[in-house]
Amino acid sequence: MKSLEDLKKMREEALKRVEMRDSEKDYRVVVGMATCGIAAGARPVLNRLVEETADKNYNCTITQTGCIGMCIYEPIVEVYGKDGEHTTYVLVDPDKAVRILEEHIGKGQVVEELTVNAVQNKEV
Repeated sequence: MKSLEDLKKMREEALKRVEMRDSEKDYRVVVGMATCGIAAGARPVLNRLVEETADKNYNCTITQTGCIGMCIYEPIVEVYGKDGEHTTYVLVDPDKAVRILEEHIGKGQVVEELTVNAVQNKEV
């Protein structure tokens, strides 16, 4: 930090992060950040979700959790709606994360082919 402008910019970014934790949002997006998730690439997924949500004002909070219990499918992103809806997305990369935001959070449409059920059915 070299100037007052830098300090103001840091403050604005911190406020955006706090706003993303606001429980008044319609969706909560949770990224598995246990060792297995991080090793599989969850950190870039989490970063992309946070950046996109801040840039485009998606109606969701972004949080992280520990082990979700399906290490083979990491990185995992879970989307919880206020109505109790719960969708688990698996093998998520940063581009898929953006698609989840655009379609599920933005339009209310589950991205079926990225869900755990779709991936498990392909393996059978």
